[in-house]
Amino acid sequence: MHDLFTGNAAQIVAAGFFVGMIVGVTGMGGGALMTPALIFLGVGNASAIVTADLTAAAVYKSGGALVHAKQGSPNFRLAGWLAAGSVPMALLGPHLVGWFVSEKDVDSLLKECIGFALLFAASTYAIRLYIQLVRVRSGSQAAEDEDPKILPVRTMLVGAVGGLLVGVTSVGSGSVIMVTLLILYPTLSPLKLVGTDLVQAVPLVMAAAISNISVNGLEWGITLPLIIGSVPGTLIGARFASKVPQSVIRRGIVIVLTMSGIALLDKAGWAPLGSGANQTHPILIGLIGLAMLVGVPIVWGLLRTTQGLPMFGAPTVAELESGLVPSDSRT
Repeated sequence: MHDLFTGNAAQIVAAGFFVGMIVGVTGMGGGALMTPALIFLGVGNASAIVTADLTAAAVYKSGGALVHAKQGSPNFRLAGWLAAGSVPMALLGPHLVGWFVSEKDVDSLLKECIGFALLFAASTYAIRLYIQLVRVRSGSQAAEDEDPKILPVRTMLVGAVGGLLVGVTSVGSGSVIMVTLLILYPTLSPLKLVGTDLVQAVPLVMAAAISNISVNGLEWGITLPLIIGSVPGTLIGARFASKVPQSVIRRGIVIVLTMSGIALLDKAGWAPLGSGANQTHPILIGLIGLAMLVGVPIVWGLLRTTQGLPMFGAPTVAELESGLVPSDSRT
C-alpha cells in the first residue's frame, strides 16, 4: 500500500484512465491495451501486470455488463455456455505456465504470449469486417434473431480457447470471442453480440484474476491505481461513445495493437527479432506502424474489389461495423 502514491502510481492511474476511456467509447481495448502499456511503463514484471490488469478488468467489466443486462441486450443462455468452457480454462491457464515453465523464463514467455495474442486480437478485427462485407455482398445476412439455436459444443470450445488465452495473457475476452460469436451466430444483432460478450467476460475475467492471484499474488501498488484510473475513464468514455467516430479509433487501435505486439516480441528476445535483454528496435516498430497506416487502406480496397466493389466507397467500415448498410450496397 505504501507504493500507492509513488510516481509509478501516477503513471498507472493515467494509463488506466486513458485506456478506460477507449474501452468506454469503443468496447475494445481492455487487456489488449492495458497490459502492454504497463509493461512498457516498467511498473512490474509481466506476471504481476497480468494479474493486476485482470483484477481491475473484473471491476470495470462488471459495471458494463450490468448496464447491458438492465437494457436486456445479452443472450444469457449463450453467455452461460461460453462461460462453461472459458471459466475452467481461465482457472487452469496460470497453473499450466507454472507447471511447465521455469521461474526464470516466465517473464520472457509471458511477453511472447502477450505479443502473439495482441497480433491475433488485431487480426480478428479485420476478419470480422471481411465476414460482414462478404455477407452483405452475398445477400446472406439473415434476419436478426434474439434467441438463435445454441450450439453447445462449439460454443464451449470457443469459450475454452478464449479462457486459456485470457488466463495466461489477459488478452482476448472481447476480440477473439467476439469474432467467433459472429461466425457461429450471424443472426445476433450488434447490440446482442456486445452485451453477450460483456456478460460472459465477467465470470471469465474473475476466474482468470483469482487463478493468477493464487499463483502470483496481487501487487496492490499496481492494482489500486489501475482501478482508480480505469473505472472513471470507462464511465466517461461510455458517456461520449455516441459522439465520437468509433470506427476511426478502432482502426487506430488495430495499428497500436500490432506495433505493441511486435515490440513485446522484440523485448522478449523472440528469435526473428531478437533484440532481447529488454531492448527494442523503435525505428523498425515505427516503420511497421507507418506501413500499416498507408498499406491497410490499400489492402482493404483490394479485398473490396474481390467482392465486386470499387476500392473505396460504400459500404464503409463504419456501416459494416454498425450493421447499418445501405440497400444499394448489398447487391
